[in-house]
Amino acid sequence: MKSNNKIKAILFDLDGTLRHNLPTGGEVFTDFVISLGWPVTEEDRLRTAKWEHYYFASSHEIKADQEKFEGEEEDFWINFGQRRLAAIGCPPDLVQEFGPKVSSHMRENYKPDVWVPDEIHVVMPQLRASGYTLAVVSNRDQPIQEEIEELGLGDYFQFSLVAGEVQSWKPEPGIFEHALKIAGTSPEQTLYVGDNYYADVVGAQRAGLQPVLYDPKGIFPEPGCPIINSFDELLPILNNI
Repeated sequence: MKSNNKIKAILFDLDGTLRHNLPTGGEVFTDFVISLGWPVTEEDRLRTAKWEHYYFASSHEIKADQEKFEGEEEDFWINFGQRRLAAIGCPPDLVQEFGPKVSSHMRENYKPDVWVPDEIHVVMPQLRASGYTLAVVSNRDQPIQEEIEELGLGDYFQFSLVAGEVQSWKPEPGIFEHALKIAGTSPEQTLYVGDNYYADVVGAQRAGLQPVLYDPKGIFPEPGCPIINSFDELLPILNNI
């Protein structure tokens, strides 16, 4: 595989893209809500997943909640559980009834495994060998390089950058602009791959990068950019840009 003449660098999101929790918190949460007697359709699941992506994409709601519950992490997550119940479709009275039960269940039982898609270990060496600059750009607060190493991904990426280091959170363009400076590429020469439409696609577009949405669950069917369900599908996209 030869490096695309236009694209020189490929930046990747971490959580939900390179790194996954199995099962996801949403899956465990929703299954417990069903066990409490509230029916949840596939449409409800997708709508709630889309809402969760929106919420964690530096939304006004999460900023207000972080300010309100600063230093009170447990209260933050109780409030988040209530927001998620409302997103699923529970009426206000059941949000209040189910909220403490769901929070307790998640706190006591949610212990996911960490998983990295197998094809990453095939695709990334090919991209490195082809001359692309590869990096991880995440909305985390704290540096992630040690975790990248623990995940077995350290040999693939030239650098990592988190929002907390530059005080700019996706979808703000600032975090992408910092990453471009480190990579030494222009926006037109840089691809960004992530799973969150609101943070990754919108943010990359604002900064002038070419976004690619990693969306194996079909949460965002019309993102206005290329979609991949597997990292294997990234290689043909590069050949066609």
